[in-house]
Amino acid sequence: MSESIPRPAEAKSGFWAELESFKSPESKPIANLPVVGGRAPSADKLRLPNGKDTLIVFLRHCGCPFAEKTFKRLAAVSERHQGIHCVAVSHSSREATERWIPQVGGAWQTEVIIDQERDVYAAWGIGLSSTWHAFNPFSLYSIYRLGADEGIWNRATESGSRWQKSGAFAVDRNGVVRWLHVSKAANDLPDFDAAIQSLGIEPRLDGGSDESQVQKP
Repeated sequence: MSESIPRPAEAKSGFWAELESFKSPESKPIANLPVVGGRAPSADKLRLPNGKDTLIVFLRHCGCPFAEKTFKRLAAVSERHQGIHCVAVSHSSREATERWIPQVGGAWQTEVIIDQERDVYAAWGIGLSSTWHAFNPFSLYSIYRLGADEGIWNRATESGSRWQKSGAFAVDRNGVVRWLHVSKAANDLPDFDAAIQSLGIEPRLDGGSDESQVQKP
């Protein structure tokens, strides 16, 4: 992770934490979405360009099964494509994120940035969702299928908002956006193969570094 996360003296949990996650968070100005071919935003917690091809994922709250599936996929990419800098941005608290990551399999080579105030989300144009976005019948059925088919069920929500949208971006080493995906619904997950290909790299199933691969021009 990008910084050491201290243990809390006492964490909000159970019913009250779940209830808190349904409250509308503070409204804040949201920047326009980056465009493919344009410059990526740069923030204090996420400075670009960094000289590396970078895959950035803005997560839903820790505990969400869609966030878990997305993070598992990103962690796998970070191991298979070690030439790509993989970054996950969490708006859940430091303590909740630290507990959640081992539960879902670990970060592997992924850098995790804590953005509880959602300032980085806002800088990248990732705002809040509607009730339909979060709780439409297709998303609710997808939650059941994730649990039944992959064993990914809802976990306790200690921190974060159910109304925060998710998104993902591929940025090349020069700081140019090459691919983006902003969820249209809670169950709308990014295609990381497309993200990797946008950086001129062929997706691979084995582990190891991309240094031995020939990148497309």
